[in-house]
Amino acid sequence: MKPATGKSLGVGICHRCRQVARLPEATEDASEIDCPTCGAPMHQRKNNSLSHSLAYLIAASVLYIPANVLPVLRTQTILGSEDDTIMSGVIVLVDSGSWPLGALVFFASIVVPLLKLISLSLLIATVKTKSRWAPLQRTRLYRLVEFVGRWSMLDIYVVTLLVGLVQIQSLAIIKPGGGALAFGAVVVLSMLSAMSFDSRLIWDPIQEHDEGNP
Repeated sequence: MKPATGKSLGVGICHRCRQVARLPEATEDASEIDCPTCGAPMHQRKNNSLSHSLAYLIAASVLYIPANVLPVLRTQTILGSEDDTIMSGVIVLVDSGSWPLGALVFFASIVVPLLKLISLSLLIATVKTKSRWAPLQRTRLYRLVEFVGRWSMLDIYVVTLLVGLVQIQSLAIIKPGGGALAFGAVVVLSMLSAMSFDSRLIWDPIQEHDEGNP
């Protein structure tokens, strides 16, 4: 028995109030009807999902380089000033004996954003080519990307806490650098890319193939 989908059953869900309603048989995007509960336009698929997701992904990928090359911290003391990138900060933490914190910052600030960009690229490419490869695994990958995305802001939290702590104690003057701004933009843009992506598109080629081979 082939699994049924909302599209095959002719029903859609309101993205505002989550109400499920039957859609006109003649339309696929449900743009002709409004939600019977809240009145919002209903769509079986997010409009221009791939275009929006790809645009955010490209912008995030471009900013990923300056986020790791430009300094995220500028420290000024009586001995002079020093700029630190994410990687140099990780090295300082490891050399000072705080290797668990260094490993955490490295994973959350370098590895996770990179893996997220690669995962979103894979998801968009496979949907664009109408691939039927491992739809369940790709759906789980998308859910994982959504879940871990919020933890990519760890480095920004560390910078914020460090700036406040040091300045309160009047030990030095610490200011965020351009890398922090670029890194924050990467996180926000990658989150927008994931939010714009419609995971239901993964299953559309499967349904089309099943309909063509009853």
